[in-house]
Amino acid sequence: MERSTAKSLKFISLVTLTLQNAVLGVSMRYSRTRFGPMFISSTAVVMSEVVKLFTCLFLVYREQKSLGLWKNALYSTVIANKWDTLKVCVPSFVYIVQNNLLYVSASHLDAATYQVTYQLKILTTALLSVLMLGKKLSSKQWISLVVLLTGVVMVQLSGSESKSGPPGQNRLVGFSAALGACVLSGFAGVYFEMILKGSNDVSVWMRNVQLSFLSLPLGLMTALASDWSSINASGWFYGYDVFVWYLVVLQAAGGLIVALVVKYADNILKGFATSLAIVISCVCSVYFFAFEITVGFLLGSALVIVSIFLYSTGAVPQGQSKTKKAETV
Repeated sequence: MERSTAKSLKFISLVTLTLQNAVLGVSMRYSRTRFGPMFISSTAVVMSEVVKLFTCLFLVYREQKSLGLWKNALYSTVIANKWDTLKVCVPSFVYIVQNNLLYVSASHLDAATYQVTYQLKILTTALLSVLMLGKKLSSKQWISLVVLLTGVVMVQLSGSESKSGPPGQNRLVGFSAALGACVLSGFAGVYFEMILKGSNDVSVWMRNVQLSFLSLPLGLMTALASDWSSINASGWFYGYDVFVWYLVVLQAAGGLIVALVVKYADNILKGFATSLAIVISCVCSVYFFAFEITVGFLLGSALVIVSIFLYSTGAVPQGQSKTKKAETV
């Protein structure tokens, strides 16, 4: 019975991750190209953190199973243990900047190119894991990183652009923003993994509560500093409609879904989900954004997908069979 339940959870988490990865890229692209008033992306990042905070608070409550234990756990972990909470300041700020960069990238790159380019986070995470955690990569994994970089370069050089792109779209700006997001994603993920490994008594959901408590004021300051004139003139929720709220919830769900995949699935299946998401994004881009797939883009995407499988299957066996990992969407 337990085995069948585990299989079901593995299947559900992987399907959800695949759909979330594919749909998020397409949805972010659509949100920046559709007609109508343009919402302020920095406010959407803050609202995603609000959604994630309340979701994690609920999940922590489910773990504690009573209101009294829930309040005591929050106080002892978040408030009483100030030094431990302050350690989470670094990834909190990084996540805010990263999510803002993803909106910039989605404004300048079509959904398919954005999805492929963002896989460079595998490269940055791997390199930073070697430098910060002392992890060892197999020769197969090093080869996969070279293949990944080659594939992304081919996609960028293919010059494929969406016909429905807005005026002022700049591929260099989009690629630079995506590259910056990949570097920040890798650093935040590795740093968060260091924190998780050093505190076995704190659950992933509680760590996300700490992240959100710190991310909210940082995100609010970032939004006011970068978009004060627009917020002051039009209001915080200018341009918000059902689709924008859907996008806010979808982005908040990303980190929570990855946590489930890390718990119930392995790297090979996670790589399969990511690869399938790239294919889905390409198909959606063709149908919804009149995206033209060139030979260069096709070959580059194929190399990226191959590199994901190579990296997933070439992991060096670790002494510890199960370690907590963190990753951003």
